[in-house]
Amino acid sequence: MRFLVSALLAFGLTTSALAEGEKAGEFDYYVLALSWSPNWCAIEGDAKGSPQCDPREDHGWILHGLWPQFHRGWPSYCRTSERAPSRGMTSDMADIMGTSGLAWHQWKKHGTCSGLSASGYFELSREAYERIERPQILRKLDKSVRLPAHLIEEVFLKENPGLSPEGLTVTCKQGYIQEARICLSKDLDPVPCGRDVIKDCTLSDALFDPVR
Repeated sequence: MRFLVSALLAFGLTTSALAEGEKAGEFDYYVLALSWSPNWCAIEGDAKGSPQCDPREDHGWILHGLWPQFHRGWPSYCRTSERAPSRGMTSDMADIMGTSGLAWHQWKKHGTCSGLSASGYFELSREAYERIERPQILRKLDKSVRLPAHLIEEVFLKENPGLSPEGLTVTCKQGYIQEARICLSKDLDPVPCGRDVIKDCTLSDALFDPVR
């Protein structure tokens, strides 16, 4: 019986977290996801021929997205009466998001849940991105290094005194530092992350590629 109850609870939590089509504007806080572009390119971007990985773009930390979040779980692909963004809107986000395609995907999956118009969502996303100091020391690397993942968290905390360890998590993927994820209120003030967001990478030798 105990196993059955645990299994049902696990199933309930999973389906809640992965539910789609919720009502727009109903969420608790945002997750600002910043992706280290050189690592994403090494993992998958180069193989896809993504223009984000063109060395002329000089991308470091890019905006993966601004994600509405519940205290447990997250909404996605929400029902909204707002119009989809124009090509001009998504193209205008490529400077901080890498590609217009990513901007479009983020609107469709996450922006529709914000309760904002497409232009309002992108404006808020840019404001959130610009409020966070992205450590310049990481752009000074001239070769790939291996480092403890917690060092990335520490440099973000040093550059952003308003952040706390409870409101920031660093993730890894395939042995690389993947993202810094920062939890923000609807007014973009730092807040503690929920338990399903805090998933700190524990690698002591995570790969970190330099800006190309």
